[in-house]
Formats: sequence, C-alpha cells, structure tokens
Amino acid sequence: MLHHLAFRDVGPAPELSISLGPRINLITGDNGLGKTFLLEAAWWALTRTWAGLPLMPRRGPSARPCIEYRFDARTGAKDYAAAYDFERLGWPIPKHRPADPGMVLYARVDGSFSVWDPARNYWKKAPSLGIDEPERPPAYHFSSPQSVWDSGPFCNGLIRDWVSWQDKGGHAFIQLGAILEALSPSPAERLRPGKPVRITGDPRDIPTFETPYGVVPIVHAAAGIKRIAALAYLLTWTWQEHQRAIELKNKLSTTPQIIFLIDEIEAHLHPKWQRTILPAMLGVVQALGVTDALEVQIVATTHSPLVLASLEPRFDPEQDAVFILDLEDDHVVCSQYEWRPRGDASAWLTSEIFELGEARSVEAEQAIASATQVLEEPGVTPDRLRDAHHRLRAVLKDTDPFWPRWLFRAERMGLEP
Repeated sequence: MLHHLAFRDVGPAPELSISLGPRINLITGDNGLGKTFLLEAAWWALTRTWAGLPLMPRRGPSARPCIEYRFDARTGAKDYAAAYDFERLGWPIPKHRPADPGMVLYARVDGSFSVWDPARNYWKKAPSLGIDEPERPPAYHFSSPQSVWDSGPFCNGLIRDWVSWQDKGGHAFIQLGAILEALSPSPAERLRPGKPVRITGDPRDIPTFETPYGVVPIVHAAAGIKRIAALAYLLTWTWQEHQRAIELKNKLSTTPQIIFLIDEIEAHLHPKWQRTILPAMLGVVQALGVTDALEVQIVATTHSPLVLASLEPRFDPEQDAVFILDLEDDHVVCSQYEWRPRGDASAWLTSEIFELGEARSVEAEQAIASATQVLEEPGVTPDRLRDAHHRLRAVLKDTDPFWPRWLFRAERMGLEP
C-alpha cells in the first residue's frame, strides 16, 4: 500500500505532502489544484513508469526538485527519494531491484487506463533470479479509450475478448459478469451481458447489455456504462493474465494487494450510481474469486458530495482518509479533513470541502445572503425589508427552509405580511 508522497519544487506548491490511509483515500479540491498531479505521482512512485508526461520541476538557482515516497512491499515498507536530474532532464529511479507494490490499476478521467502487474511487468533483468526479458513492457498503458476497446499490442481488446470469453463460457466470462454485477448501480439495475450482435459497418460481433427496454450494443451504451465496462474488462483481463503468469512461473500465490488509482470516480455516473460506486470498488475483489486474502487500497479524486455521503456508513479513521487541496495565498496546501458525518449531500456541499454558501442556485444564495445582511442592519426601513422579501420570493420556493427564519424576524422588524 502507498503510505506517503512528498514533493519539493515540483507541482502546485514549493512543498506538498500527503500521508494516505491503507484502504480508502478521497482527494478533493477545486479544479487545477493538483488532484490528478497526485495520482500521476502515485502511479510513478509505485510502478516507476509515467502514465503520461513526466512531472515538470520548478526551475531557478535555489530549486532542488525532489519526490519522496513510501509504500508497502512483500518484504515490508520501503522509503525512496528521487531528485530531478537537470542534466538528463528526467526523474532517475534507483538502480537496485525495486520493491513490489502489488497490482496497480489507474483509471484516468478521459477513459484511458494503465495497468501494472507484478507477474508481468516487474524487473526486466535480474541475472541472480534467472530473469532476462528485455521485451517485457514496464507497464500496460492504454492511452485512449479506443486502445481498451480494440485489439492492440497488449490484448485483443474489450470487444473481441468479451465475445471470445462469452463463446467459451469459461471462468473469464463468469468473472467478468461477477465484476459487472458488483459495480452495478443497484440490484434492480444490474449490468447483464446479452448475446453479441452485429451492427452496420462493423464485421465484428459486438457485446451487448440486457436492459428493460431491450438489448443495447456496448458501443452505443452511455458514457458512464462504457467507463464501468472498460474497468470491469481490464480488471478481468489483468487478473486472468496475472494468474496465467503465476502458473507459468510455478509460483504458489497471486499478488496479495491491489491499488486502484481513479481520477474523478464519479465521472459520467448518475447520482444513484455515485452513491454506490465507492463501496462497489471495495467489494469488487470478491468477484475475482480469490481464496487468499487480498488487500485493496483506493486513491480516488472526486467532486461529488454523494461519493462523500456514501463513505459515511463505512468510514474507519484507522484505514480511511479524506484530503482537501486548497489555495492559500499563492500556493496549494494539502490537509487531511477531520472526519465527521454530514448526514446528506447538501450538508457536504456547504462543508469546508466544497465551500458553497448555500446548496442552491447562485441567485438564491445571493438573495439569502442579502436578506441575512438586512436582518442585521440597525434601524432597517420597511422598504429595505420589502425589497429583500421580493428578491427572495423570485428565487425560493414556498417550502424553502429559509422562509420561517426570514418571516419570523422580518415581520417583527416591520415587514407587512
């Protein structure tokens, strides 16, 4: 599990650090403050590869860009530090044998993915272990959604593999179906694979989903369903190939841990689904049918109050953490949120995580703020009260909870009913 990341002279602040929990970690904050930056750095720290472009260091006579990180491996916790090499224009990695962080799956918000499998990507060359595989890829980068769906250098792609697994009726398809069911928004809205179909202009058999209104080819599914389907496929493909690699190497057990890095975990999902996706990710490993204990760590970014609300019944301060990226003066700070349940999504919107004044429209928020200010004015005139009342009437419904407070005080101050 990834425990700690610390940065100096790289990223949105001169210094930045984050200490993660062993199970669920949610990173919140406004756009552009570094949520994806932290996921990119986490991927590199765990796998020693870049999913996209390397992080850009700060420059200047006093700049000493450095990334420090700590994670659990099979042999215990390991600490590392990498100082940027301006001569080679890159982040060096240690020459010695790296630690094994377990399986890592990174889901980016644009629909691309990266996978690191310790059985297939770990250590190209280790003469003492009899390993000399220069062609072994350092990681599996699916740099676009299309590279997940179509055949490529790493796999046959979602469309061909899905249909092939379905035709064979073997364990891979059973596993895929179990993962899709685990990630479904509710028992009443399960993602059920249907029979493959042909569509105009494509010679391939296309996977489908069964829905109450008919069979839907997966290429015509909604964006949220496509993202979940791609995640389910890649998890199935990765685990199937991991097991095969373990068997070929005559090893006794599969990896003991999986780390999910997920950018905007709620992306494209209906609010009903946003409430269930986080607990579903925790339970998805049961769908793999693993008999040995398998630890799961999730590091995800979110803008959704419903994702935070879904964490309330299961938050464990010993295992879970929520972080806030905020702008102070001219730099970003990362702080751990002192957890307390809010009860509903509206309360999360007005918490220090999202910092909305009201869980309403901007116009309603402004009208309430103006009316509240009027109530605090000494010697307020009836005209001022009437103007504030008319402004509230234009933007609030009759049952809005602000009305009792406003009417009680405003009528005592001279507002005519």
